[in-house]
Amino acid sequence: MTDATVTAISEAAPGTGVRTLAHPAREEIRIESVLHALSDPMRLRVVRVLAAVEDELTCSRIELPVSKSTTTHHFRVLRESGIISQTYRGTSKMNGLRRDDLDALFPGLLDSILAAVNRQADRLG
Repeated sequence: MTDATVTAISEAAPGTGVRTLAHPAREEIRIESVLHALSDPMRLRVVRVLAAVEDELTCSRIELPVSKSTTTHHFRVLRESGIISQTYRGTSKMNGLRRDDLDALFPGLLDSILAAVNRQADRLG
């Protein structure tokens, strides 16, 4: 990420009470980061859930069989790679799939990966 993107840290803007998180701009998303993020089964699970609901979910609505700190790490990797967006709504951190950005940059990639993961799940039970 560029310095400008990294400086948008998760702090409240003075006087606003609004917290923001750093996200790469569409043009900063790299295929290497996307593929790395999707190489982990827990992160794939998050993406599958978000793709299935086609809406935003809080972190707690996506159950992962790992510790809270590991879950936080997985969400951070997904956000920093440009796969998901995270926004605060009150005290809840909402997660959404950046499907439009990914489809514009890498047409068919997300659908192909999701289809392959679903076929694998069917095959392995």
